[in-house]
Amino acid sequence: MERRTIGAGALAVGAVGLGCMPMSWAYSGSRRRGDESLRCVNRALDLGSSLLDTADMYGPFTNELLLGRVLRQRRAEAFVSTKVGLLVGEQHIVANGRPGYVKRACDASLRRLQTDVIDLYQLHRPDPEVPIEETWGAMAELVRAGKVRALGLCALGARGGRRSGAGLYDGTLRQLQRVQQVFPVAAVEAELSVWSPEALRALLPWCETRGVGFLAAMPLGNGFLTGTLTPGEGFEPDDVRARHPRFTAEMMAANQPIVVGLRRVARRHGPEVTPAQVALAWVLAQGRHVIALPGTKRERWAAENAAAAGLRLSAADLAEIARLPAAQGSWD
Repeated sequence: MERRTIGAGALAVGAVGLGCMPMSWAYSGSRRRGDESLRCVNRALDLGSSLLDTADMYGPFTNELLLGRVLRQRRAEAFVSTKVGLLVGEQHIVANGRPGYVKRACDASLRRLQTDVIDLYQLHRPDPEVPIEETWGAMAELVRAGKVRALGLCALGARGGRRSGAGLYDGTLRQLQRVQQVFPVAAVEAELSVWSPEALRALLPWCETRGVGFLAAMPLGNGFLTGTLTPGEGFEPDDVRARHPRFTAEMMAANQPIVVGLRRVARRHGPEVTPAQVALAWVLAQGRHVIALPGTKRERWAAENAAAAGLRLSAADLAEIARLPAAQGSWD
């Protein structure tokens, strides 16, 4: 698989990584299978999807424990990205950016992942009660201690309560400017897909001009852009899509032209090419430091996603995708 670099340290990873959250968190709990998830991670590594993206809150904790079972045998093949800064309660999630907590959380993640170093340690969300410089400074100390190789920031976008538009990531950009004064940012993780392209306006250019890696979260639109979901089929109560305004039966039907357009492009590249692969290839075409992080818990989809790294869209393909209608049913 094509390799791309993250940050000034030129940390190399496969262009398509593996988002591990669906194995333990946010999607239909009844469909989670530990053995199936382990096969998925191993298959991804076999195919060069070396960046494994997790967080201590996924589960909570169980996703890191699951990855630890693979890393115990295959640590040298993996680039491990995990996150800190969010605590999961019975019915709520709260931020904790206190320096002492950050250091304890890192040690706990290292134990669960069965490794002595985290390749990329990301701040999941800033704590509004703690200056971000203090949290970032504690994370920088972890780098100096040899427990972490590089630092990243997860961008707070529309799902954090902001309206879409040109200023969607203004707050994140201000945070990035502040933490850059403390310790270099190696990567920024934010949503980017054909139906959520807002990061292209300001956030991705900020990363490009500084050699900062951009980790494209949800590049398949929570599964919608795969073309495998049926409008009105419904989701289990613990599935985030059950409360997502783009996943009502009405909005899924209204947004079908996007999938139809991706499928049309896919057909031009061969009968085996899927809309999901076109969606991922579009993400990769947005910049040389962009790494796609499709989430899955199934070996089959991990293989399909990895193959998208070899798909090259033409200028005509990209122009056709640019003409597709904007998604309806936003977070506004």
